[in-house]
Amino acid sequence: MPSTLKSLDPTQVELEISITPEEYSAAQDAAFRKLVRTAKLPGFRPGKVPRKIFENAYGTATILERALDDLLNTKYPAALEEHGIDPLNRPSVEVIPAEEGAPPLLRAVVAVRPEFEPKDYTGVEIVDVPEAADEADVDRALETIRRDAASLVPVDRPARLGDTVTIDYEGKVDGVAFEGGTAQGQETELLEDRFIPGFATGIAGMTAGETKDVAATFPDPYTKSELAGKDAVFTITVHEVKEPELPELDDELAKRVSRTESLADLRAEVRRRLDETVKRNARRQMSGELIDKLLAGNAFPLPEVLVERELDTLAGESRQYVARAGLTWDDYLAQSGKTDAELRDGFRSEAQRRVKTTLLVEAIAKKEGIVATQDDVEAELSALAAQYQQPRERIIEALQSNVGALIDGIVRTKTIDRLIEQAKRAPSSAAPNAAQPATEVAAE
Repeated sequence: MPSTLKSLDPTQVELEISITPEEYSAAQDAAFRKLVRTAKLPGFRPGKVPRKIFENAYGTATILERALDDLLNTKYPAALEEHGIDPLNRPSVEVIPAEEGAPPLLRAVVAVRPEFEPKDYTGVEIVDVPEAADEADVDRALETIRRDAASLVPVDRPARLGDTVTIDYEGKVDGVAFEGGTAQGQETELLEDRFIPGFATGIAGMTAGETKDVAATFPDPYTKSELAGKDAVFTITVHEVKEPELPELDDELAKRVSRTESLADLRAEVRRRLDETVKRNARRQMSGELIDKLLAGNAFPLPEVLVERELDTLAGESRQYVARAGLTWDDYLAQSGKTDAELRDGFRSEAQRRVKTTLLVEAIAKKEGIVATQDDVEAELSALAAQYQQPRERIIEALQSNVGALIDGIVRTKTIDRLIEQAKRAPSSAAPNAAQPATEVAAE
């Protein structure tokens, strides 16, 4: 047998690869022919150095090392195929000497996925979440469209929430102006949930030409950590107050704000988009609950190499988030009071959850025979092209080596969708959580 397989633990195997004398001799001859091409010895042209002289100059070990590398490159993949092994990392290889004159053995240790039988994955009970928008959702969306299309009309009265004002302001913390806290002639819509608490409501009631100090408090946490939780005072001068003049919700508005020809068509388009969003969010919520229950009911060991890779991903995501917040990584570490290693260790439970989820969904897909068909791939490419407004060919070019990830994503989605369809849906007794508004910097 060319190779033997030994399980070291559920996530690691050892391959012992034998080499015949004929293979060993042929590999050494081939190795010498490759090495001699670049050998430079006085009195000999490249490629013309006799083997004995080459060995005296460079050593026999040079040829043996190259021969074993070449043998490993051909025999290791053959051993993987022979035993049906899908490795998760590069092998750790050891050369085992044999008796005098006999070829050595190659011993390769490699990480593998654990073998386990997924269980209790059909008929899981989850909370039923509506997957379509209701009429009130559509009405609110149309009202938002109407408001966005409104004209701003100057008014001679105190400002109200919902108005748009033109203002100058200067913000100070402990009497000191801070970066980004000053602006002149800025047009600002007075919506409290768009600014730090107290800013918009402090302006409400002011009239054109009035100057006033408005107190506001930065939330904690906050994107600019040096301002988090601080009380600020903004000196504000109002130059103009405008109120929105809403257009009629009719066919003319539909033509103006969309490619539709009537209000009925616009309403249908709004409903279609809302339905897509509601379904996507519902599937995310139900799949989260479903995965939680599947993970709790299936125990199996995790390959450490996959956990480490996921830790790398999470650490990278954290660095990107910190950079978007305008902080350097060193500043973030200083503020958190943790080292790189401590932060990385804090991601371990999430990394383990991600790896376990991936392995479990893969196992279920394999057991259920769920694959990505050509039609699935074509549909995904078309969806990506529409999402990014790029030609299909450009999407394919951008994917390049990530096609495997695309296919894995399709299989994962199809598997979870099937599990949701097979689940027992219990009616929800709790009211849905209200979306939390984003808070903006007052100066922005």
